[in-house]
Amino acid sequence: MSNFWSGYIITLTVVFLLLVTWILFATRKGQRPDQTDDTTGHEYDGIAELDNPLPRWWFMLFVATIVYAVIYLILYPGMGKFPGVLGWTQVGQYEREVERAEAQFAPIFARYIDMPIEEVARDEEAGRIGQRLFATNCSVCHGSDARGAFGFPNLTDNDWIWGGEPEQIMTTIREGRQAAMPAWLAVIGEQGVRNTAGYVRSLSGLESDGMDIEAGKQVFNTNCVACHGPDGKGNPLLGAPNLTDDVWLYGSSMLQVQHTIRAGRNGNMPAQAHLGDDKLHMLAAYVYGLSLEDK
Repeated sequence: MSNFWSGYIITLTVVFLLLVTWILFATRKGQRPDQTDDTTGHEYDGIAELDNPLPRWWFMLFVATIVYAVIYLILYPGMGKFPGVLGWTQVGQYEREVERAEAQFAPIFARYIDMPIEEVARDEEAGRIGQRLFATNCSVCHGSDARGAFGFPNLTDNDWIWGGEPEQIMTTIREGRQAAMPAWLAVIGEQGVRNTAGYVRSLSGLESDGMDIEAGKQVFNTNCVACHGPDGKGNPLLGAPNLTDDVWLYGSSMLQVQHTIRAGRNGNMPAQAHLGDDKLHMLAAYVYGLSLEDK
């Protein structure tokens, strides 16, 4: 904040505090009794508005709020660049709360940090901790039940784009993932898009009436095998999904598959390294355990 704007804010704050104080005392009828029959001259539906001063308790309450405001602005930031005599900041408050939480919960995480993820995944208490971490950090995309949504993978099955082994899951959570399915319209044309979509759907047993499947296969073998492999089973190293298992991240309808091929897709899994190794360990174990029944 520049000095000009800091001074502007301080000036406005002081002026308005003084103005409110002046209005409060200037309109105080201290020399008159608390009750009077004088009216303001306003009458509505036979009800006259009396010209009485504020009750003393109400007046003192207003005075107390002004005093509180002055004390607050001296102790805490609120006057431009003036930090307040206590030196309080939001960042400092957050860091102190984090320190208290770390001191309280660090011993709990320490019990599991040296255990293999496979063992932690089978521990009930660790599972409850991992579930709360997941709800806080992951459910906004993958859902509270971890079954995902359009564009967000289901974590409860055994279909993994980047690999489902504990180390691979840990890498995905810690470092994030950036998937890129390039747009192919300019390369293969509209007819190529339709035929390739028909062939891709046929890999998982879906009907594609009216499409030249053989032509789509040729386009696939020329342009798509580098990522998805000649058999269409994908490549976890590249984040290329398996196209033969009838699991579709962006939908399996003809229009959806065509759009994926035509315009491409870009998925982003944000890195969660800020959680720290202990929480990442618990979170990876929880995610790994979600699909243990299918392993």
